[in-house]
Amino acid sequence: MKKKFNYSKLMILPVTILYGLFFVYPLCKGIGMSFTNWNGISAPEFVGFQNFIDFFHDQRALHDIKTTVLFALGSAPLLNVIGLIYALLMNDSSIKGRTFIRACIYLPAVISPLIMGYIWYLLLQPGRGVFNNFVQLIGHPEWFGNWQASYSSCMIVLILVNVWQYAGMTMIIYLAGLQNISKEYFEASKIDGATSWQCFWNITLPLLMPAIRINVVTNIIGSLGVFDIVMSLTGGGPGYLTETLSIYIMRMCYGAKTGYSTAVALIMFIIVVIPVAISLHFTKTQEG
Repeated sequence: MKKKFNYSKLMILPVTILYGLFFVYPLCKGIGMSFTNWNGISAPEFVGFQNFIDFFHDQRALHDIKTTVLFALGSAPLLNVIGLIYALLMNDSSIKGRTFIRACIYLPAVISPLIMGYIWYLLLQPGRGVFNNFVQLIGHPEWFGNWQASYSSCMIVLILVNVWQYAGMTMIIYLAGLQNISKEYFEASKIDGATSWQCFWNITLPLLMPAIRINVVTNIIGSLGVFDIVMSLTGGGPGYLTETLSIYIMRMCYGAKTGYSTAVALIMFIIVVIPVAISLHFTKTQEG
């Protein structure tokens, strides 16, 4: 008997075509471009691995890796911890006005990070910002110094502003996960004499693992690819002190080094993929 063709398989064809056009083709094109010295105008010339060699001999580029990784190490864990705390509080039915509070926490995530960075710069600007004027007014100018004067203070400000803006987005995902956990588990554990901490550690966290996986992956990707908030708050400065890899790629691309910037983008892709793959494996193991 002749087997009938399953026409339902054709439903994935549009998605496959779009995926190929907007991901596979640009990726292959970028890999090929990374082995050239193309400046964006003239014909590209093949240079082999020279772009990658130049990158690892560039002290500015290596410092940008350090800045990007430090930002991610500070931002991603804080986003998950604070987002989870927000979610646990907003899941408490005894808190009045929860809907309004949730909206207030989530609202910063709706605003463009570039605009948010400029808003915080007006508030934190050394010498003439709102916070500086306030401490001057109350007679304690020593409370607010020039945070742009050191690398560590710049990084702390960048991380805190990023966490403040996106903790609400993390909260929403955790909140959805919490509301999918049946209350019967907690009632049964309370009857057996379990404490609140034991309920959280042995029931809430394991059942939240799908939400944890989503938040960890998205926060790692977002933190390692940070651009807007750094560009608007510090511009990568002072000098190139707080410049991240994404800003470095943009400046190299517009500096007639398109082939080189593509090679750096591939390096950045690998830097992002490694922690994402590790976190996906770890959370999947914990869930199992």
